Amino acid sequence: MPPPVAPIVSATAPTPDPRVGLKAGRWDAAQAAWNMRMLSTTPPRGRVLGATHSDLAFSGKYVIQGNYNGFEIYDISNPAKPVLMQTYLCPASQNDVSVYRNLLFMSAEATNSRADCGFEGVPEPVSKLRVRGVRVFDISDVKHPKLVTTVQTCRGSHTHTVVTDQSDDSNVYIYVSGTSGVRSAEEVPGCADGGIDDPNTARFRLEVIKVPLRAAERAAIVSSPRIFQGLPVPPRNEERAASDERDRQAAAAAAAAEGRGRQGGDGRGRGNAGPPTTGPNQCHDITVYPELGLAAGACAGLGLLLDIHDPAHPVRLDAASDASGQPRCRATDKKEWGANALFTIENRKLTFHSYYKLPAPQTPQENCVAHNGSLVPIPGRDVMVQGWYQGGLSVFDWTDVNNPQEIAYFDRGPIDEKRMAMGGSWSAYWYNGVIVSSEIARGLDIYELVPSGLISQNELAAAKTVKTAYLNTQDQQKIVWVPSFALARAYLDQLARSDGLASGTIAAARTTLANAERSGSQRKAALTQLASQLNAAAASAGDQAKVRLLASAVTDLANAPR
Repeated sequence: MPPPVAPIVSATAPTPDPRVGLKAGRWDAAQAAWNMRMLSTTPPRGRVLGATHSDLAFSGKYVIQGNYNGFEIYDISNPAKPVLMQTYLCPASQNDVSVYRNLLFMSAEATNSRADCGFEGVPEPVSKLRVRGVRVFDISDVKHPKLVTTVQTCRGSHTHTVVTDQSDDSNVYIYVSGTSGVRSAEEVPGCADGGIDDPNTARFRLEVIKVPLRAAERAAIVSSPRIFQGLPVPPRNEERAASDERDRQAAAAAAAAEGRGRQGGDGRGRGNAGPPTTGPNQCHDITVYPELGLAAGACAGLGLLLDIHDPAHPVRLDAASDASGQPRCRATDKKEWGANALFTIENRKLTFHSYYKLPAPQTPQENCVAHNGSLVPIPGRDVMVQGWYQGGLSVFDWTDVNNPQEIAYFDRGPIDEKRMAMGGSWSAYWYNGVIVSSEIARGLDIYELVPSGLISQNELAAAKTVKTAYLNTQDQQKIVWVPSFALARAYLDQLARSDGLASGTIAAARTTLANAERSGSQRKAALTQLASQLNAAAASAGDQAKVRLLASAVTDLANAPR
């Protein structure tokens, strides 16, 4: 692979956009970077070379990367030189992974997945060897993972979400998002492929697995809530549907011309043509925030808001429709196609505000859509890093939910310049100071944000004070900033950037902070006085709320043990 490109560092996006027209290549593609730097890239090897790399989970100094042939565990203590600790071979898709304490959970949905993790596949239409559900591993020894049990489900597990119970620390729950067809009852007793009026159907429901932490081998499905009951048919975007049909016809014609024939379906996961006649019966992804008792699901054209105060029995609160799904990032595609839809929650209802889409158009040879990402814990701002498949990584600020703005990116050229070949960032997550990306075709990438006019050194330093012992991004954890001078200076930088406080007051506060940081016994008195002055200044400030946040941060710093 070529050495990482030096990033462009600026407060305004480079023009023309250097992501447009990048040279293609699986291993030697050209690169473009703005306000972020690649620290390392680790290509796949052995039996995982050529396998699709999927999602990531983090535990301590380790990152676990799923792939369609199993999973790998890396030590990322030195993000510039990740160390491969273990490759565990176990073919399935998507092999998305999550962790909790010493346990690793992995999704299996494909029909080729075997109980013995063999590569032979399962050719029989009904077989007790087939695994479609969630595997549970003990990774107490990361060099020797042990399969503890497998929980079979009727529709497999496309993805899953680990849910903690705020009143019970002896169990965790797993919400299983299964998107494939229903298995035969001969293979898994109780599976039924009925319609929405069938109370026993495996469709139109969510599977909830309970995992006793001291006896994970007893993990089992404990409920199947019908969270899709009564949902309307999602709206159909006729313009996008027509575009989809043109693309399908063009692909079929190209395949026929090459003698390959048409492979695969239309991507909608349905066995018949035409628009759907019922509401959604599955979710693709679910994100939970246990401390708030809320979950959000991306569910076949609908966004669902769930109450999860009782994690074994989630209840639907609201649903919002959107007809702009599907991977569409070409110059001819509308800005909302394949974009993020940004909502706020008001009175436990979803309120739409805007879309955010990768600004750089992609070629027809690049798969591209808003995919997995995480918050970057910059205090006082809403900032997210996200993988866009071959659109690369995009970091955007949506503090103003009506006007999201890109502030950093990294991108490579297409895998292949002549035809579609899967690649790019499946997921990109901030973890303890770095950004880790699962590259579908190229392996594991690690990045860092660099200071710029859009993100200051103090903001990055404050973000790096947020440490987590583990991370599943689908399980949102409350972000807590420890008292620090970096935190106070980050708020000052933001107030200076937005003219939210008089420049003289900002300069005086910076001087006081610098003196207090150097002083000994006078530190608390100086910081307490500064906090009082800031509280007084808030009344006439342009951004009163931010000034009060700053004053609170200074007060906490004054009272923090040294």
